[in-house]
Amino acid sequence: MKILIVSQYFWPEEFRINDLALDLVERGHKVTVLTGNPNYPKGKFYQGYGFKFTTEIYSGIKIHRVPITPRGNSSGIKLLINYLSFVISGSLFACFHTQHYDKIFAVNYSPITALYPAIVYKKLKKIPLLIWVQDIWPESITAAGKMQFSFAMTILNKLVRNIYRNSDKILVQSEAFIPSIEEKGATKKQIEYIPNWAEDLYCDEKIFVEKFQNLIPSGFKIMFAGNIGEAQDFESILKAAEATKQYPEIKWLIVGDGRKKAWVETEIVRLELQKSVYLFGRYPLDDMPNLFVHADIMLVSLKDEKIFSLTIPSKIQSYMAFGKPIACMLNGIGAEVIQEAKCGYVAKAMDYNSLAKNVIDAYKQDINSLMEKGLSGKKYYQQNFSKKMIIDRLIQLFSE
Repeated sequence: MKILIVSQYFWPEEFRINDLALDLVERGHKVTVLTGNPNYPKGKFYQGYGFKFTTEIYSGIKIHRVPITPRGNSSGIKLLINYLSFVISGSLFACFHTQHYDKIFAVNYSPITALYPAIVYKKLKKIPLLIWVQDIWPESITAAGKMQFSFAMTILNKLVRNIYRNSDKILVQSEAFIPSIEEKGATKKQIEYIPNWAEDLYCDEKIFVEKFQNLIPSGFKIMFAGNIGEAQDFESILKAAEATKQYPEIKWLIVGDGRKKAWVETEIVRLELQKSVYLFGRYPLDDMPNLFVHADIMLVSLKDEKIFSLTIPSKIQSYMAFGKPIACMLNGIGAEVIQEAKCGYVAKAMDYNSLAKNVIDAYKQDINSLMEKGLSGKKYYQQNFSKKMIIDRLIQLFSE
């Protein structure tokens, strides 16, 4: 099949859509990607890229890049212009691009407006469109506190309804998304559950333990890997770390970057947590297994918002695939998955006292008990989130 993938973000930016495109090529499909010039997460263009139309080949994938303005510090007018620039330049590209494809596959990492170039192409070329919903709009932006005006919400609701109406299939990363999507006019026949998976590197046996050995403190280590943002509730994470100070062996390791990082650095000093909490910054995806191997338990957290209770954070699949036990501080389906998999410790969103207690309990467990939880998670991953199983299902949907 000839497949056009539309995504505002693509290689060398690190998103799971890269993994899907590579796998489709390996299976013999011809893949073309419509995307922007890479600038995530730093907010400035990667070396060699700029505000221009370009075409390049990456591992057999033909990539058409359209000019977008960089996102800057990911806030305010710069971010809005970044979003709009992809919609405009991507739609213009769709108007003049003459290549025919069998299917269009678009993924809505925020913002959902990034799906419009795919809709334009579908309309002009009469090609079936499948969209993959990673974020429910407009609920996700109200939960992040970015928009509260009723007029704007009304406009966004109409926009989302229009996108769903123009999609042949709506794939959701969480079954808990389905009621919200149906409320916005989608039919049961349109919707399919397609969860996220973990990249192959999390299942690879080849790990370089010594690569970060000198950076990692000794003791019992709980590791968070990912975005350091508002949604992840670092206020509660640091309170939990403060509550475990009586056990100096417990170390909290934070791997990643984000808008909240500077605040976290300041709070670590204010709360005198320098010997308990360690910030490691952002590392390439390929290095994640080499960092995970040093953790005793992995951490996932989200704030107490309804939208977050409907989401399965993709780091859960990564932690499970790697075979590490998980401590979570979140509500809803993400916590339910961890409970069902019997792979960790569950605390409600923002309940830092329970998180601290769970970490202390894990610290007191023998290593075999923790390993059993990790292996239980790995088994659950293979049965429910296996990359091969999910991409097989995707290709079946493409063929229908």
